[in-house]
Amino acid sequence: MKKDIHPKYHQDASVKCACGNTFKVGSTKEHIEIEICSKCHPFYTGKAKIIDTMGRVEKFKQKLVKKEELRSKKNKKK
Repeated sequence: MKKDIHPKYHQDASVKCACGNTFKVGSTKEHIEIEICSKCHPFYTGKAKIIDTMGRVEKFKQKLVKKEELRSKKNKKK
């Protein structure tokens, strides 16, 4: 490593979350403020919402079937 070109490394930099949680990490900054952490993130707290993707796919397929029916009706009229 070259001397005097690297930033100072802080072994116990403090991290403060918007929820109020604080913890220590190693960083080149002394103080870090974040918006979300493992104490308030929905994935870690178990409050994550499960999206019904299967229902969305079925709705899309139904729209495609209706669209094909309309096309076939238009072709029969001509």
